Amino acid sequence: MSLTAEDAHFMARALRLAQRGLYSTRPNPAVGCVLVNSGRIVGEGWHKKAGGPHAEVLALRQAGAQAQGATAYVTLEPCSHWGRTPPCAQSLVDAGVARVVVAMVDPNPQVQGQGIAWLRRHGIQVDIGLMADEARQLNAGFVKAMTEGLPYVRLKLATSLDGKVAAADGSSQWISAEAARYQGHLLRARSGAVVTGIGTVLADDPLLNVRLPEEKCEALGLDEALCHPLRVVLDSRLSMPQTASMLQLPGTTLIATSEQALTENKATVNALRTLGAEVVAFSQQKGEPIDLRSLLHHLTTEYAVRDVLLEAGPRLSGAAMAYDVVDEVHWFQADCVLGDEGLDVLHLPAVRTLSDKLCWQRIQQRRVGQDSWHILQRRR
Repeated sequence: MSLTAEDAHFMARALRLAQRGLYSTRPNPAVGCVLVNSGRIVGEGWHKKAGGPHAEVLALRQAGAQAQGATAYVTLEPCSHWGRTPPCAQSLVDAGVARVVVAMVDPNPQVQGQGIAWLRRHGIQVDIGLMADEARQLNAGFVKAMTEGLPYVRLKLATSLDGKVAAADGSSQWISAEAARYQGHLLRARSGAVVTGIGTVLADDPLLNVRLPEEKCEALGLDEALCHPLRVVLDSRLSMPQTASMLQLPGTTLIATSEQALTENKATVNALRTLGAEVVAFSQQKGEPIDLRSLLHHLTTEYAVRDVLLEAGPRLSGAAMAYDVVDEVHWFQADCVLGDEGLDVLHLPAVRTLSDKLCWQRIQQRRVGQDSWHILQRRR
């Protein structure tokens, strides 16, 4: 059977449902499911929290007996393995669903086509690929973690019109207005880790947690734990103050340092670990920052981080750009100028020739309060 406009309509609905779990399902993907019988929606659901019922199960519960002979529209291939919940592929079989339309194959090696094969073995028609691009974008972090072993990195910048992040005297709070800062907290809320550099810690003493109104947290499904994503500080010389405010918060602070600093500062390491911080050494070339790819891989493999928000100063932000680990830039631009002596947003090495340039695609641009918000994705 060829896919129809009606199929597209119901898959779009499933994608909108999946978006409701975008902030609350980590490290699991956000998934939506719509059950349709005789052209009418009889059940729908979305994955709300890791460890909770999957989207298909919630939709089947709502549909009840009307699931018999229905078509299921699912944004991600139904799982086929036992995890913290039973396999959804079997649940669809048991309910008597006749057809399943899947937006994309699950990149998780534990599934990766097995759920589709399971459905087909039990006589269910499966159509794949409807709105696949939208489904991949929805779970870009999950997809990248499963296929590359790395998280999806979003770089947040807040600058003046002339690209400055601080005035000549170093003052920087606040260039962007309240509405832009609110969006910044939403970016933190969808991230498994927030990464910064020791320079930012020493200058601003940031908390790196999610601070949103209580009613917004409730609407997004954010509990206390989710409001404290993993905090990561790149600190090659181990200068982290034991009085740093983030060390007083719930959740985990990971201090990424060098082998040399770890060996030479054992008392500091012990003191920071006593405060609850995790101190881990990563490789580092002389005169270069800590190996960012090794750090990012560590976040995915050891902490199941799918999405990273980088909020840092010009040096670390520029290094992330130069080492090509940034997937998406969220640039908040205030309608002011700070002049030639202001601090530039990025410290980047010179591009020797145009063929070496890093190219970006602007996917969204809009006003947010008093500021402009530009979202750009890396062209690969």
